[in-house]
Amino acid sequence: MTNAKTQTITSVLVANRGEIARRVFATCRARGIATVAVHSDADATSPHVLEADSAVRLPGVSSAETYLRGDLIIEAARKAGADAIHPGYGFLSENAGFARAVREAGLVWIGPDPDAIDLMGSKVESKARMAQAGVPVLEKLAVDDITQEHLPVLVKASAGGGGRGMRVVRDLSELTDAVASASREAGSAFGDDTVFCEQYLEAGHHVEVQVMADAHGTVWALGERECSLQRRHQKVIEEAPSPLVDRVGGDMRERLLAAARDAAGSVGYRGAGTVEFLADERGRFWFLEMNTRLQVEHPVTESVTGLDLVGLQLDVAEGRALTGDEPTMSGHSIEARLYAEDPAAGWTPTSGTLDVLEIPQVATEFEIPPNGGVRLDAGVRSGDVVSVHYDPMLAKVISRAADRESAVRLLASVLRRARIHGFTTNRDLLVASLLHPEFLDGTADTRFYTQHEPGELLDGTGEDPALAAVAAALANSAAERATSNASVPAGFRTLAPSPQSRRFSLGENEIDVVYRHGRDGVTVDAPASPSVVSVAPGEVRLEIDGVVRRFEITRYGSTDEGAVAVDSPLGSVRLGVVPRFVDPSVQVHAGALVAPMPGTVTRLAVEVGDEVSAGQPLLWLEAMKMEHSVTAATDGVVSEVSVQVGAQVEQGAVLVVVDEESPESKEDDGE
Repeated sequence: MTNAKTQTITSVLVANRGEIARRVFATCRARGIATVAVHSDADATSPHVLEADSAVRLPGVSSAETYLRGDLIIEAARKAGADAIHPGYGFLSENAGFARAVREAGLVWIGPDPDAIDLMGSKVESKARMAQAGVPVLEKLAVDDITQEHLPVLVKASAGGGGRGMRVVRDLSELTDAVASASREAGSAFGDDTVFCEQYLEAGHHVEVQVMADAHGTVWALGERECSLQRRHQKVIEEAPSPLVDRVGGDMRERLLAAARDAAGSVGYRGAGTVEFLADERGRFWFLEMNTRLQVEHPVTESVTGLDLVGLQLDVAEGRALTGDEPTMSGHSIEARLYAEDPAAGWTPTSGTLDVLEIPQVATEFEIPPNGGVRLDAGVRSGDVVSVHYDPMLAKVISRAADRESAVRLLASVLRRARIHGFTTNRDLLVASLLHPEFLDGTADTRFYTQHEPGELLDGTGEDPALAAVAAALANSAAERATSNASVPAGFRTLAPSPQSRRFSLGENEIDVVYRHGRDGVTVDAPASPSVVSVAPGEVRLEIDGVVRRFEITRYGSTDEGAVAVDSPLGSVRLGVVPRFVDPSVQVHAGALVAPMPGTVTRLAVEVGDEVSAGQPLLWLEAMKMEHSVTAATDGVVSEVSVQVGAQVEQGAVLVVVDEESPESKEDDGE
């Protein structure tokens, strides 16, 4: 037990950005505490900057230049008169050196003691300590000792989290590259490229316990969360309580909570933290790691306990004691992370202007809905530009209800009816995942997205692209008539109606719409044949099999180019408007591989003249702190390499050109 001196925090600088900065500011405002934001040049007009009481610029764009510069952040706190720093999550939140520097500067560190961060931040040392404390752990493997019998293994960054610096290896020939790639990614994201290996359990449930500890010896275990739905080891959907624990029953919950208390107590922990476990259907579990910070998914714990976890962090940092009985869980809460990414294209990050972000039925932002409902924690607003420099999460949408089924249905409904325009997101995948039978019955485990590929989950879900294209075509036509023929009645013709056509793009596919304006209104010939009930530039109503459906139309650009967003109760579709004439100068070589997203070239694996096979990695791009490989689409010979390591490339830029035929074969053909 420590004799903690109570002190009052008057101004908090959040050493972070986006959603978590706004979340901390919300509690500070409710307590009358002044708020200070820091920002990179890319974030100068971000919501967290605009709503803070004061803001300090960190010159530069990359994380290394800005949010990972502890010296600049501490100097910003001094300039702005802040007396405390909250690290949020990611960046420097689990950097013990930064925590010490904050304290040495005479500021209050709103987080655990640096020694605890050091110990638990090393996934190697933390597992050794947990084993000593009697917490079940998985065996650490030395890279040089790994054999075929150990496979599959997980290469994992020793520092940080969020799925970065993690690779699953199922073939020994892949081990060396996996270690190198994970190390590079970890170094970029956390400033520490140390990685280690452990046995990878293919099947299991990711279950974690939220802990809160004060400086007076009290440790609370605030229930568990299940976070089994993950892509690339990064969580997508989280909930509390865990359906696995509820299903197993018995004393599993009590054992989990006790293990979490033991883990925190063994290192003299103080503040908010999360003890993560891998669990199975038999009720067994193994320690994975302890995150010495607030978790992204903390809102679901707040929803089922009624606690303000950021408020408790402030209390503990001020030296106050946790009072009363340990809180327990009531009801159910589910969180879905809305990402700027295209799941069907290998989870490729997307970016650009977020034209519209509208989530229906939002009861609260950054706080618990008092009577249940939907909470929104967003880092961006309509009109914001989303860059590739940081994490692709746009917002967290959280439902709270009396039971799990109600929470699932509410969240799925809200996400389906959301209006999100500008670029591809994972919204449709979130809806499909929530309504999948395995998720509904609570049996979905960490293999969910490997057993159910995004293409499979999305097949047959959402809005029908053909109907969306019909609605877009008719609305665009109405917009043109309203502009050029405002005095002419809709549908007026002096001759028999002739077919008109419009073409739209959806990914790599194109949809042709053929329709006619006649004396009796509009008729549609293809690609579907619904009855047209009404047409206006912003709304179209179509009757299909006796059911009238409403489509809301939003144009970006003109009716001859740009894009059209079509929203309906079944979901949204964003269609590109295909111009009638294409400039030949913008066409790309048939064998060109282009950048799937803006990013930085981190490694090249080929040079001109190399023979390559379909699926072979040619180079790697770093975007949104993750490394992505660009692979050959076909067998052939590299005829052009347009980039070099370190180059910044825009989406669509030509990277490598692969000719399907080798020079020798062309000579043999007499070319």
